[in-house]
Amino acid sequence: MTENEQLLARVAAKAASTRPWGWPSLPDPADAATLARAEAALGFRLPPLLADLYLRTGDGGFGPEYGLLPLLDSAPAGEPSAVSQYLAQRKSGQEDPEWPWPEGVLPISHWGCGMYACVDCHSPQATVLLFEPNPGDPDQAWFVDAPSLTDWLNAWLDGTGWYDVPDEGLEMAPWTEFRIRVAPAQEQGQGKGQDQDQAEGAAGATA
Repeated sequence: MTENEQLLARVAAKAASTRPWGWPSLPDPADAATLARAEAALGFRLPPLLADLYLRTGDGGFGPEYGLLPLLDSAPAGEPSAVSQYLAQRKSGQEDPEWPWPEGVLPISHWGCGMYACVDCHSPQATVLLFEPNPGDPDQAWFVDAPSLTDWLNAWLDGTGWYDVPDEGLEMAPWTEFRIRVAPAQEQGQGKGQDQDQAEGAAGATA
């Protein structure tokens, strides 16, 4: 069994025995068609491990705190899906250039108070980021939660995530790539309207 298979087995075991807030039961895994629609709406592929979580464990409803967001359907508590949240953030960033949202950074779970765990789907290791907008400064809103999705999952499984040790305080390195990642769209005007079209397509696919 590979390390990836061992990790997925540990995730499945914990997902079967714990329920995040707002999830009465573990949803069935997403099917390949749902994943394909999600990736088409997003305009990029999910990292293999993230795709496997949705395809093999459940379509959201497991993980730290409030759990992973579903890919396309709203969560039982009414939280938007990962795809809907991403497209909404991208659209909001186009309307308010002071708060741009980086392309390829997918919200996968929320912490409340506008905070999200996000996977950088364009990084080779699927870096997990924390979006914390409450200080009111976009340049101080992004942090590296874990170098990789593997590390982030292991922290949840081992009970060593920052959310499990509140007395230690929230000490994370800033995500220094934020301005680099949003600069091309701001300077060249790329992506204007593209995400809105994708959002409409996603809505049609889930209707």
